Amino acid sequence: MNVFESPGGHAWSLAIHGGAGGRVEELGVQGDGEYEQGLADAHRVGARVLEDGGSALDAVCAAVAALEDNPLFNAGRGSALRRDGSIETDAAVMFGGRAGAVAALGSARNPVAVARRIMEDHAAVLRTGVTEEAVRSWGLETADTDYFLTPGRIAQLDNVQAGRIPAQTHGTVGAVAMDRNGRLAAATSTGGMVNQVPGRIGDTPLVGAGTYARDGVVAVSCTGSGEAFIQGVVAHEIAARVRHAGADLADAVRDVLHEEVGGRGVTGGIIAVGADGRVVVAHNSPAMFAATGRGADVTVWS
Repeated sequence: MNVFESPGGHAWSLAIHGGAGGRVEELGVQGDGEYEQGLADAHRVGARVLEDGGSALDAVCAAVAALEDNPLFNAGRGSALRRDGSIETDAAVMFGGRAGAVAALGSARNPVAVARRIMEDHAAVLRTGVTEEAVRSWGLETADTDYFLTPGRIAQLDNVQAGRIPAQTHGTVGAVAMDRNGRLAAATSTGGMVNQVPGRIGDTPLVGAGTYARDGVVAVSCTGSGEAFIQGVVAHEIAARVRHAGADLADAVRDVLHEEVGGRGVTGGIIAVGADGRVVVAHNSPAMFAATGRGADVTVWS
């Protein structure tokens, strides 16, 4: 297991991830450089919000939207294709004790924006069956099918269905932040598993499983084998150990990842930011794409 911890004590903190355990060659990318650049760019988008005094919610949504717009990452435009060649996306946000999530979404360009709208509407926490008309009525952008059918994802689906490569289970993007007011937020977005059967929903839109934030405690975003994160209620379990048992944040992240994910024989990764602004990045997968830092000084893992 790999664990990175950055010190707290700053006015604000931000960490983002682009998935754990993925193989870049599946999308025809030579090396990790394009992923690293995409992560650095998205981190700067979110950091700019925080530097300007914006909220943690605005920052995580901006960073995740930037990753959704990048076809290299399994969210938004780069969403993995289902067995029939279509896409269904999931996303969640949590801030200030409130959460919003969407599952099995179709044509929205930025699922994280839909999840935020659901949170702000107060009518529900998790919604499915959100139509293109509803997305447009909220003033959010939609796109036709061709927008999501990138050459890399088409080739990936072909290779999986032909048995040349295994189906990837770790494609997700996410962000966690603490703003200048000490507020915490988390956002996670995914295109799901490549070649997945219709109707499957992973941990991303399930509050407490793949996404969780509580002011004064921690904000968490997860990536990996979704079923394990659901069964272990991983994001909330980390928060509970910090809040109720007084666990150190890095220890809580490490132990929960080991027990609830590794203990089920699968892999994944977690990013978290504590109430003191400390950032923890951990994964038991061979690799994880993540970034944290301040201003132009961004550290990227790949």
